[in-house]
Amino acid sequence: MTAVVAVITAACVPHGPKPPDSSAASERGTAGEADGVVPDGVTVFDDGFPAVANLDPGLLRALRRAATDAADDGVTFFVNSGWRSPEYQNRLRREAVSKYGSEGEAARWVATAETSPHVSGKAVDIGRSDATAWLSRHGAEYGLCQIYRNEPWHYELRTHARDRGCPRMYADPTQDPRMQR
Repeated sequence: MTAVVAVITAACVPHGPKPPDSSAASERGTAGEADGVVPDGVTVFDDGFPAVANLDPGLLRALRRAATDAADDGVTFFVNSGWRSPEYQNRLRREAVSKYGSEGEAARWVATAETSPHVSGKAVDIGRSDATAWLSRHGAEYGLCQIYRNEPWHYELRTHARDRGCPRMYADPTQDPRMQR
């Protein structure tokens, strides 16, 4: 009986890393919520998180309008990443270089703090495939455009898209002239 209880208990405990606590992360010198780290389950309506609260106001308004309409279709917009501090962006870039083996390959996925639209609050990464699929179909109506073909989760505000549609996507950030600074 004890073995069965242990197995059931172990099966119910969530596995994987726990999202970092901002205060504990600061003490360890790692990024936390204050830097833009987003725990699971945060939506575009959760102003208690800097990753959401520090987004460009126009982008946030467009996201919330779209999210309200998407909810009618049973779709929730979860934020995987939004605003990021320069320190957090630099950390993500270093981790990408380590993961991909070179600055050039890392640049396909993570911008520098100087060029990242996340640092200025002008980009958001939306989670879950149903939300990105919804935005892919309806985002232009709100001025929300996918910018990079290799990042279906990354959206930025392009107000002219409401009238003209979203601009052609770049293959990846290395093709984006804004990343060439």
